[in-house]
Amino acid sequence: MLKLKGTGIAIVTPFKKDGSIDYNALENLINFWIKGDVEYLVVMGTTGESVTLSAEEKKALLAFTAENIHGRVPLVVGIGGNNTSEVVQNLETYDLSKVDAVLSVAPYYNKPNQQGYFEHFMAVADASPKPVILYNVPGRTGSNMTAATTLKLANAHKNILGIKEASGNLEQITDIIMNKPEHFQVISGDDALTLPIIASGGTGVISVVANAYPYEFSEMVRFCLADDFESARELHFKLFDFTRFIFLDGNPGGIKAALYKKGLCENTLRAPLAPVNNEVYEKIIRSVEKLG
Repeated sequence: MLKLKGTGIAIVTPFKKDGSIDYNALENLINFWIKGDVEYLVVMGTTGESVTLSAEEKKALLAFTAENIHGRVPLVVGIGGNNTSEVVQNLETYDLSKVDAVLSVAPYYNKPNQQGYFEHFMAVADASPKPVILYNVPGRTGSNMTAATTLKLANAHKNILGIKEASGNLEQITDIIMNKPEHFQVISGDDALTLPIIASGGTGVISVVANAYPYEFSEMVRFCLADDFESARELHFKLFDFTRFIFLDGNPGGIKAALYKKGLCENTLRAPLAPVNNEVYEKIIRSVEKLG
């Protein structure tokens, strides 16, 4: 089973001012992230504004990202949704030959019960030609997949690699870590909680912050994994204000403001998302200037 220890980046999708995908900026960003020594990249996740991309754009974006990584780091692709049959169809029709794993978000809006979650992810794991990372993010989906359901899935299907846990509930996350099978990986989905999650036995993070600070954040994670929490705390505290600020008025609006300040992409989002408000923008800019 694939090991995805360390820092993955939930990468942005850069857009030109006219709203089209900016592939030149994406190529530069891919090189910036890999030069920053991160462990892997995650394309077409929440931070990548995947729900505003057409089916054709998603396939083109995946192909471009895989081609420009050139096998230098593993690639994870987000394929999920609230229509199980459509998710299964996408898993069967997308070209996943250069992909190492699939990140699949818990169904949103229709709010399934726990049995619904179980049956959905079993179907996803059956259909996926690559290992599957579950993604629990109640703040976006409107309901929580419990630790009991996660553990049931972890033990039920050999193709389920782990979970990106973004519930913000350390008690729930600790329950999963304590009782999971050995192969199952628990990955932080909250930048600010990465240090305590790894301290409890998590294997890393899928990060938003690392879009702008790949080396600093991934170094913090490596210190955690090496049990050097004194060094990890130093970087954690250094990045903490920036981490708070970029989520104050929505993701990926905050991280795109930071990347714009760093000259890496336009501050453009697709509707219904919009750039962060002026007050938050100023906080982010001051934080970027302070960090250097």
